[in-house]
Amino acid sequence: MKYISTRGQIAPVGFKDAVMMGLATDGGLLLPEQIPAIDAATLASWKSLPYRELAFAIISRYADDIPPADLQRLINRSYDSFTHPEITPVVNKDGVHILELFHGPTLAFKDVALQLLGNLFEYLLKERGERMNIVGATSGDTGSAAIYGVRGKENINIFILHPNGKTSKIQALQMTTVTDPNVQNIAVEGTFDDCQDMVKALFNDLPFKEKYALGAVNSINWARVLAQVVYYFYAWFRVAEQTDQQELVFAVPTGNFGDIFAGYVAKRMGLPIKSLLLATNENNILTRFINSGDYSIGKVVATVSPSMDIQVASNFERYLYYLFNEDAGRLRAAFATFAKTGRMEFTAEELKRVRAEFSSCTIDQAGTLKTIADFHRKTGYLLDPHTAVGVGAALEKVKGLPVICLATAHPAKFPDAVKQATGVEPPQPKSIQGIDKLPSRCTVMAADLAKVKAFIMEKAC
Repeated sequence: MKYISTRGQIAPVGFKDAVMMGLATDGGLLLPEQIPAIDAATLASWKSLPYRELAFAIISRYADDIPPADLQRLINRSYDSFTHPEITPVVNKDGVHILELFHGPTLAFKDVALQLLGNLFEYLLKERGERMNIVGATSGDTGSAAIYGVRGKENINIFILHPNGKTSKIQALQMTTVTDPNVQNIAVEGTFDDCQDMVKALFNDLPFKEKYALGAVNSINWARVLAQVVYYFYAWFRVAEQTDQQELVFAVPTGNFGDIFAGYVAKRMGLPIKSLLLATNENNILTRFINSGDYSIGKVVATVSPSMDIQVASNFERYLYYLFNEDAGRLRAAFATFAKTGRMEFTAEELKRVRAEFSSCTIDQAGTLKTIADFHRKTGYLLDPHTAVGVGAALEKVKGLPVICLATAHPAKFPDAVKQATGVEPPQPKSIQGIDKLPSRCTVMAADLAKVKAFIMEKAC
């Protein structure tokens, strides 16, 4: 399996090189030359596989340059840190199927991918005798999941940028209380988009990237998307069996388009997903795109679902590559226009294709809190505010079909919002009990690329 850039200006690379490259050297995002098709017989043979074995069956089709025994060990080690035997169980609450993705060490869906990515990095660095300085931006959950994925690992330093004061308290503490010598937290006086823009600029500075051996953990790294593809298959098998239906809808709360793009890949592989419902909060550039063709930057609005407080969806480029019929030139031109004008234009035929793949809905803050309250009153189940965006969208938009809602974080990560909605303090899992009493370390910094560069130069391994 070879990987190419959405911008079409690199020679194809293998999976291991794709993992280490992160962002393609031409500024694009890496994708497999071909998405492997899964026939009905293979699909049937996978339906009863435990999660780790299913992960190997899927990932091995994309990672054929890692010996199978090594890949299986990496997968097993990655999911040994999860507290539920199914890794990503599905629970049925009054007909709404909740795919719980929060049983990893930081209680968020990012753990599913970043535990694997951390082990891949360590494996490949040892194989190559190299070092890496990981640089990433987070709106909340990616940072802590990435830190927990690589803390204490050899030949790796990690630098995580987050918007100062714009994550939940628990999200910030999960990052800043990890004081391993190879972990550096930078609290940026700005928005998540400021953090993400600086990370992209660092990776696009090719001499700097090469000199300091930068590596990516944001969802620009293909391995993250690939790991997330697995749980779409896993959930589909379980709900299809429970409901005796194959036409299933996935409701996905998203800001960066990475999680829902993994569902799109699963569908292209042959998983019979009826529809992908993209759910946003007030930062709804993606909903505006799907519903009215308006992909234009607005102002970031702070909400109770801060991980979705994003205006520029970094993974959207991967989808656009397919929407533009794999025409890298068309894509480069679209992003050149976007960089100048802050908006992107689409043909009527392209928008028709988009709406055949996706539906979308915005659930604002009042709707999010109401969904948390109503769902708890009806079922006794506590939703975190991001999951509530997806559940709210599902209840509004999906009629007559089974729906799987991706639960992207444990409610204890957002206790203020949950308590505001329900009056109930969510119980704290053991992993975060007493976290506010732990020592912490963080560097507050202006949204200044030169200052971030200087800090990385000082602390790099």
